Amino acid sequence: MSFFNDLKQEKIIRTLKQVFINDVDLYSSKCISKFLSERLIGGNSETIEDDVENETEEKKEEERGSSGLNSSPAFHVVGTVHAETVETTWVKEQYFQLNREQLLLKLMKCDVIIYNITQHPKQLEEASWALAALHHNMDDFTKTKTYILISTVMTWADSKPDRHDDEDLPFTDVNFRTRRAHPNFRKHIDLEKKVVKLGKTNKIMFPTYVVVSGLQYGMGEQIFHIFFKMSWLGLEKEIPVYGNGSNFVPTIHVNALASVIHNLIDYPPQPYYLIAVDTANNSMEEIVKAVASVLGPGKITQKPFEDVYLDQDLSMMEIDSLHVNLHMEAVCLREWFPSIQWVCESGLVENMEFVVEEYRQTRGLLPIRLCVIGPPAVGKTTMSKKICEHYRLHHITVKETISEALAQLEDATQNDDSDEDSEDVAMVERKLLREDMAQNGGYLSEHLLIKLMKNKLLSNPCKNQGFVLDGFPMTFQQARETFFAEDHESEDEATHIFSPSKNIMPEFVLYLEASDTFLRDRVINLSEKVAQEHNYQEECFLQSLAKYRQRNLEDETVVNYFDELEIPTQYLTISCETDQHFLIQKILDTVGVPRNYGLDTQEVQVQERRRIAERMRREHQQREDEEIKENEEARQRTARWEKWTEALREVKDQEEELLDAHSVPLRNYLMKHVMPPLTLGLIECCSNQPQDPVDFLAEYLIKNNPVTY
Repeated sequence: MSFFNDLKQEKIIRTLKQVFINDVDLYSSKCISKFLSERLIGGNSETIEDDVENETEEKKEEERGSSGLNSSPAFHVVGTVHAETVETTWVKEQYFQLNREQLLLKLMKCDVIIYNITQHPKQLEEASWALAALHHNMDDFTKTKTYILISTVMTWADSKPDRHDDEDLPFTDVNFRTRRAHPNFRKHIDLEKKVVKLGKTNKIMFPTYVVVSGLQYGMGEQIFHIFFKMSWLGLEKEIPVYGNGSNFVPTIHVNALASVIHNLIDYPPQPYYLIAVDTANNSMEEIVKAVASVLGPGKITQKPFEDVYLDQDLSMMEIDSLHVNLHMEAVCLREWFPSIQWVCESGLVENMEFVVEEYRQTRGLLPIRLCVIGPPAVGKTTMSKKICEHYRLHHITVKETISEALAQLEDATQNDDSDEDSEDVAMVERKLLREDMAQNGGYLSEHLLIKLMKNKLLSNPCKNQGFVLDGFPMTFQQARETFFAEDHESEDEATHIFSPSKNIMPEFVLYLEASDTFLRDRVINLSEKVAQEHNYQEECFLQSLAKYRQRNLEDETVVNYFDELEIPTQYLTISCETDQHFLIQKILDTVGVPRNYGLDTQEVQVQERRRIAERMRREHQQREDEEIKENEEARQRTARWEKWTEALREVKDQEEELLDAHSVPLRNYLMKHVMPPLTLGLIECCSNQPQDPVDFLAEYLIKNNPVTY
């Protein structure tokens, strides 16, 4: 037993390989690196037990369980990233902006070096440098290092069949010496040739391979994403095909390409140049039509190829690739890797349902389905519209669904592109609906209404984004017949197995409730126009409310139906008009974040312009407020200064008046008793001009003092 354990452990250590992949945060390399990181030792090859001839099946199972052979990773994946903040949890080590010397040290530690040049032209320079650097340091290798270049079929884009060959015959791996590249991909073919040349130097220590990949699809899409996104959004009535669409596009699912790389690492083939494409031979028109049919409006239209340049999401490399016209066959893959794990081997068109579901799951574009029920005038439509606006969902009402169905049937009968059979069917259905509504006072019969509502919920827009079902279903029976899956219908017509349909069953049910008094007051306060639009005239409203209350007294109600299926129902009571904002936030918290694309490039630009305009408006308003504040402060300062100056002047005047009042007796006294003799003394002093005038004046005043003591 320990012998087998030791042998298995030795194989685990021996087969664990360190694999380097460039740009693991970009679409293609991300998918390949994820695929390789999930591979287990023995997961795609013979197990160690198969090498021991005399071991029984029981021992194999026991040893497999005890050794953990199939739970050990086969590859230690490392790689470069474009942004340091990118999370690549499946990669053991990620390198950001290493210089050439640092990167070479990392590459020298790896067993397999994979350079993917199908994603961006800038990848060429580093791939070429790494190849030359590894080749130059080949003498320092302690073990074999394999260099794999993932190239593009655009290096074959201008290839012509040999004169003796049938033009309908596909290009195969053996034709690679006569391939001709698209003018914009000549550097790619030069690198392919360099890889082949340097790989011949020492095939034991440094084998090199070129894997020419078809246009990759799957796992969220990249080059075909433009068509998937247009179809999913549903904003275009027809999905464009750029050019005439007759060009044949070689393709491969990105996980199938990853499986090719996996097999190449585990079982190195003799050919060093491999074409990796699926068996399909689809034209661009067929691909776009399949996408539009499964995901979008089902219609396509041809546009000049030059219009593709208007799409800002496509690079020049991708635009050139969309114009490729090649019929290719992967001969060597099927010869050397018969056990390859193909994904969508028959091509994109044949597997469109699978690829579309993969696209939705990978990008998180999952529908949000809600049902809003409650009494009339409780605010279902207002609530539904706000939810639809936030999550970008489709608002479904009975009235609008009937009107839309009649309009579509009217268009079908008048459409010149429709065939006669389609026009006849549309005319019959339109007549049936109108007659039924005429017989039922403007309402549809139950079975026709359920059919229309179910068809609406099964439409691609509702399956893509989701919906808010406003005020329907109204009864238990309506709910059961609307949401049951028809493929589970019993052979006995009398009984049905009402198994719910996962595609249209609501995820959340919102039950709005309010008192009759509140509802009557709300209807009374509605404008006449709104009341007529919703048929909320007093008599009609009271009848509708009474019918609703009566239905909810029954044993089987709409709420009971959803409760039986364990679908969460949120009960929301409205007691005043201000409750809606609080309730909306509560609903958003329950439903969670949106599951859509969010804003596109133009919307982001518009939003950014609005944000800038709002910021400028606020800054302008702030400047105006500050200017007004400064002016007001200056006015107040001026007013205070004038007031202070006026008060100061008044005080001064008062002081002068007071001073004048106090100085009059003193002035009179001086003028009567002092000034006359003093004046005479001064005159006498001036006449005599004595040497000491002060003493002279003093003696004069004493001698001539008019007052005798």
